[in-house]
Amino acid sequence: MKLLSKCLYLGLLMMQLPCTAAAQDLATEPERWNAKLQATYIWQAKPSFSAPYSGVNSLSPSAEKSYSFTSTAYLGLRLARDTELYFNPELVQGVPMSRLVGLGGLTNAELQKTAGSSPTVYRARLFVRQTWGAGGEREAVASDQNQLAGTRDENRLVLSVGNLAVSDIFDANAYAHDPRTQFMNWSFLTHGAYDFAADSRGYSVGAALEYYQDDWAVRAGRFMLPKESNGLALDHSLSRHYGDQLELEKGYVLAGQPGKARLLLFRNRAVMGGFDDALATAAGRAPDVALVRQLRVKRGWGINLEQSLGDSAGVFARVGRSDGASEAYAFAEIDRSLSLGVNIKGARWGRAQDTLGLAYARNGLSASHRNYLAAGGNGFFVGDGRLNYRPESIVEGYYSLGLDVLKRTAVSLGAQYIRNPAYNADRGPVKVVSVRLHTEF
Repeated sequence: MKLLSKCLYLGLLMMQLPCTAAAQDLATEPERWNAKLQATYIWQAKPSFSAPYSGVNSLSPSAEKSYSFTSTAYLGLRLARDTELYFNPELVQGVPMSRLVGLGGLTNAELQKTAGSSPTVYRARLFVRQTWGAGGEREAVASDQNQLAGTRDENRLVLSVGNLAVSDIFDANAYAHDPRTQFMNWSFLTHGAYDFAADSRGYSVGAALEYYQDDWAVRAGRFMLPKESNGLALDHSLSRHYGDQLELEKGYVLAGQPGKARLLLFRNRAVMGGFDDALATAAGRAPDVALVRQLRVKRGWGINLEQSLGDSAGVFARVGRSDGASEAYAFAEIDRSLSLGVNIKGARWGRAQDTLGLAYARNGLSASHRNYLAAGGNGFFVGDGRLNYRPESIVEGYYSLGLDVLKRTAVSLGAQYIRNPAYNADRGPVKVVSVRLHTEF
């Protein structure tokens, strides 16, 4: 409780800053600057579960508890009419279950690979956004996190350069993209098989160019990968080692309701270990990808759908795949991913500020990856010493209760049911309960 009190105290101190510039007419006077804040606390626990054996990177079969706390300031400044600068200092603290290993789809996407019990403050984002109008209707832009109020052309070219998260721009989804307010499992943050460029905190440095034309959008970007698999230090040699992504988006109307479809392609080039090479050189010992690291390319794709069902409900679906030939380098240890779900607003039962969410994910491995684990190899996140392979399946549900006394504040209760944790039918199932407190100013 002392630890939690310190975390909340630090978050509240940050929230004493001014929250935004004075209200302005969006149609005539662009917002010169703004300041937004968020704080999120997630507590999770699991009871013991059946496991006849465990390995170096197994989820512990014993009962465990976990927590994470983040507090972020979103500071924006308009440098010129169409040029904006954003800076996000962030505080993070957390203790994961089982050292954040033992699952393909980890249960809390707010927990970082560098999570620790001591509060850490760092620069999450520092980037410039430049917009060039290309005609079409003028549309209003509301004041929000990393978004200054004003107007912009419906058709436009947008360049974002600097320190940010690849997921800020690519693979957005209205119903499954933010663990602070939506589903918490890593499998619903983005495509599980999307090994997007990021340091161990989830951020990178690079550039992305977006073009919007009527109902179409196309995005392309190159970002830094970590120097080492899932490491914190980034490799600044963007001409040799990098993560590229290309995304095509189409808006549409189905049965009178809006939806969006996205096709994502990605390509990583880095010094990585290959599973087949590790098996070939094992010589009767447990294979190790660290011994066969060399310059390799990883490729993958993903399809992302979101569909409104009216003012109070929406559904989503994602399917993705990587080539599965080399180690997980920057995201989750997943080579094949499928997820789908629904969000329902509480207006249907007289609680407009509430949200009910239910989703399913199925994660899988390539043949090379599963053979590597079955031979006793360890990945960054999984490794039970042996493997009775089955796809990992996850069901997650949550109910977010909006608090009338505090605007944009909610308490969420959630549960996850995970079969075949880390793709192993010999272990589990795993049950996880969650409590989340989120507030924005």
